[in-house]
Amino acid sequence: MTETQEAAAEPRTVAFLVAGEGVERVELTEPWEAVEDAGHTAVLVSIDDDNVQLVDHLHPAGTQPVDRTTAETSAADVDVLVLPGGVANPDALRQDPHAVTLVREMVEAGKPVLAICHAPWVLIEADVVRGRRVTSYPSLRTDLVNAGAEWEDSELVIDDGVITSRNPGDLPVFCEALLGAIRGAD
Repeated sequence: MTETQEAAAEPRTVAFLVAGEGVERVELTEPWEAVEDAGHTAVLVSIDDDNVQLVDHLHPAGTQPVDRTTAETSAADVDVLVLPGGVANPDALRQDPHAVTLVREMVEAGKPVLAICHAPWVLIEADVVRGRRVTSYPSLRTDLVNAGAEWEDSELVIDDGVITSRNPGDLPVFCEALLGAIRGAD
């Protein structure tokens, strides 16, 4: 195995950035399982240090404990950042200055940032979509275009380390892109 292959095989830390409620369950759990199954470390980062409320289309669907808060996390702490959707989750997350700063720092550092469904709202708040191609849940199209993004209706859009998908139906390609991003993380 070459030095580059060994470095790519090292376990990576993938942070899942969420607010305290309204996290679409499958948009957290399926990518989380993909990360752990591939031998990497998944870390749940949230605004508060309490459990986060998961939902299935707005209906409570369990909780998951937080590993660290947004105030305790910087881009230096993680290799890849994942933003699960839900409606309430990214709406609350984009109001947390620590979360917004983390997203911006990750993009500026050239580290992969993945967002699905309504999560691109946080990308807008971090001002990292201007001039990028993205996708999202269709209701965010106008918001993204007004923020300077080029929106397209595709199951997956990759633009310079920012990876976006539309909805839970896109999770197979989203998880595949996540694993590819982990392999490519420096």
